[in-house]
Amino acid sequence: MELTRAGYRISDIVSGKSSESRRKGRALAKLAHSRVVVAGDGLDGDLVWFCVPDREIARAARQLSDAVDWRGKVALHSSGALASDELQGLRLRGGAVASAHPLMTFVRRSIPSLKGVPFALEGDPAAVRAARRVVNDLGAEPFPISGNRKMPYHAWGAFTSPLLIALLVTAERVARTAGFSSAEARRKALPILRQTLTNYARLGPAGAFSGPIVRGDAQVVRQHLKVLKKAPEARALYLALARAGLHYLPARNRRELEKLLKK
Repeated sequence: MELTRAGYRISDIVSGKSSESRRKGRALAKLAHSRVVVAGDGLDGDLVWFCVPDREIARAARQLSDAVDWRGKVALHSSGALASDELQGLRLRGGAVASAHPLMTFVRRSIPSLKGVPFALEGDPAAVRAARRVVNDLGAEPFPISGNRKMPYHAWGAFTSPLLIALLVTAERVARTAGFSSAEARRKALPILRQTLTNYARLGPAGAFSGPIVRGDAQVVRQHLKVLKKAPEARALYLALARAGLHYLPARNRRELEKLLKK
């Protein structure tokens, strides 16, 4: 647990009332060396962090609104898309509320370090100050964001991980048409993927852009589109990304490529 390693004591893990929720709560509490309390019971902590799906934040806050004296307490939620207003009920009861979202991917069987991870903070000044202290103690990098920019910020985040994975799994499907298994495609693609990210970080997108579009090689692009007719979803994605590349990045032979990519 990153918070525990940073010196914080997690006093309570709040679970729902179902047996499954309690089971998960007990397992998490064991890792955090804390106790499990059922939603609706009192809480000891001065800071309550709602780490639930976006659609559950407001409901979870309502379940705790009457059970806790929120005066002097801070409540955070971790949604990247939603603003701190999801916790408005706790604000009205005297709590200071904010959203604190890490720009990081979290999946099962993987526990990423939070060191150096950007955290978007938004909400009441007192809650943002408290969140900034926690984020700094985690070794992460807090930055402010306004509530009305949370959704475009989150859409940007979607491009950095989940939609990137969608791109890569589409690439695996194309590799299969070339005779490679998905496992082979992943293994063989890793060197070029790593170098591409290195180039992107060091040289920026224009300096990292390579391939037939930057060279203006319309004949190769034409042949790509021809063979991709066997994989229509991949072809549609290729067209969308090629058009984006032509729009945002350097390219030769633009007129012919633009005409070709309209198909």
